Amino acid sequence: MNKEEKQRRKILLENIRINTKKQFEDNLPMSLDKFKKLFDYFDKELSENECDDTNKLTQNYLNSIGQNNIENILEWLANHNGYCDCEILANVEELFE
Repeated sequence: MNKEEKQRRKILLENIRINTKKQFEDNLPMSLDKFKKLFDYFDKELSENECDDTNKLTQNYLNSIGQNNIENILEWLANHNGYCDCEILANVEELFE
């Protein structure tokens, strides 16, 4: 493989990465910024309290910001292995890195 082919493949892979990230973000049930704030909220709350194996903190956060589609968000989180607050932080947050 010559230098030009390596460069072409590198560009193709970068374009795939960018398109995949954009598609992921476009299909989120709420904004990327709100998800990041949710994870920050968990960092604080779960460092002070143990997870009770529910998504109570998630629901509290979503209600506090006036989010309307809470059931859709909870379903999306569960589909990404976030069944309770600590699993959301452990499993879902890594999707955003």
